Amino acid sequence: MKTKIDDVLKIWHEYFGNEDKQYSEFESSDIEYFVGCMLYNHFAFSKALPTMKTMDLSYDFLSACGDEYDQIKQMIESIEFDDEFKKLEFLQAFIATSRAKYNSDELYLLDRLKMHIDNLAQIYGGEITPQKVEFTPKVKSVNPLLR
Repeated sequence: MKTKIDDVLKIWHEYFGNEDKQYSEFESSDIEYFVGCMLYNHFAFSKALPTMKTMDLSYDFLSACGDEYDQIKQMIESIEFDDEFKKLEFLQAFIATSRAKYNSDELYLLDRLKMHIDNLAQIYGGEITPQKVEFTPKVKSVNPLLR
C-alpha cells in the first residue's frame, strides 16, 4: 500500500515541479492533502457524519493536475483493506508522514484534514457520538440578496 502512495506522490510532485503546471497559491503540501482527500473518499467511512461522507477536491487542483489524475485515481482505488479501522489507521499514518515533510506555514490544508480524521477516529473509538454539522450562519446577513 505504501509503495502505491509513494508512487502517487512521486507522479504529482514531479508533475507540479514544473511551475507552469501550478495553480495560484499552490503549495507542495497541497498534493498530500488532495491525495488524503482522495483516500478518504475512496474508503467511504460508514461512520462519517452525513454531511461529511466525501471531501470535495478543489477546482484549481483538478483543473491543473492533468492526465495524471486518471492514473492516480486508479492507483488509489486499488488500495483495499478488510475493515474500516485499517483504513483509518492507514489514512492517519499517511497524514502523519505527510505533515512531517513540511513546516508549519505549509500545513494549513493537511492540518484541516488531520483534524477531521482525528474526529472520525474518536467516533470509531466510541469517544464521541457523531452529530450533524450545521452550516447555517449564526448572524443575519446584511446582504439584501441573501435575505
